[in-house]
Amino acid sequence: MAKKNNRNVGQRDEQSAAADSPSAAQSRTGSHAGQAHPARSERRAEMVQKRRDARIKLAERERRRKTMIRVGSAVIVVALLAAIGFGIWNRTQTSAMEKAVTTYGGDNAARNHVQGAVQYEVIPPVGGDHNQYWQNCGFYDKPLYNWHGVHSLEHGTVWITYQPNLPQDQIDTLKDIAKESYILVSPYPGINAPVIASSWDHQIKLSGANDPRLKQFIKKYRLNPKYTPELGALCTMGVNTTMESGVPQQQPRLPGTPEIEGTTEPIQGAATMPAAASTPASR
Repeated sequence: MAKKNNRNVGQRDEQSAAADSPSAAQSRTGSHAGQAHPARSERRAEMVQKRRDARIKLAERERRRKTMIRVGSAVIVVALLAAIGFGIWNRTQTSAMEKAVTTYGGDNAARNHVQGAVQYEVIPPVGGDHNQYWQNCGFYDKPLYNWHGVHSLEHGTVWITYQPNLPQDQIDTLKDIAKESYILVSPYPGINAPVIASSWDHQIKLSGANDPRLKQFIKKYRLNPKYTPELGALCTMGVNTTMESGVPQQQPRLPGTPEIEGTTEPIQGAATMPAAASTPASR
């Protein structure tokens, strides 16, 4: 019995020693390493993929940034070229308009307040003595008395006159323009251009209501401090008086007045001023 027990003890000692031997330890370590290696490989591959994705995204953002810079630069260049081109075109058009403008009288043109009918050398008139009541700005479908219109010119108004037989669509265009401030529009029988725009001392003959020089003329001469004798005076609170049908606006013509076309009747007599519709303060 004692020998058997000693034998069992000896076997356990051998087994324990075998388990604690370097070869056994290496075997166990290799087994665990074999299990851990796939996990590390997967994590390493995942990190590599994330880095690759990050580099791709960074490159894409950089590409978009450069594209936006190129597009933005192109837009700025196009806008600058367009602005320069428009400026050149606008100066050319304005220059063409200014060459077509006739200047009269200068700063010494008479501008006294007078009673009764007034005769003017330039038709439609561009300045001179006038009635103490100015014409209210706006659109009129009947002719106006010159001496009221001239007073409005003195206040910085542009007076647009048109032939009565002007096509209705063009009359409607002038009616829309008359909605602006310091614009006076009315028919003027006998003028020798479809539309004539006048300011104090300046006048231009136009081919129609859509002639681009009309708006250029308005832009330059309406309320221009250099050409407006009474800048700041009203174009409201005046009179709305219109002429009787068939009464000439200027009779007789004075020497130097442009010939009036489109009429076969001799020009004679002078229209008389009707009573004012209201009594505004004169200026």
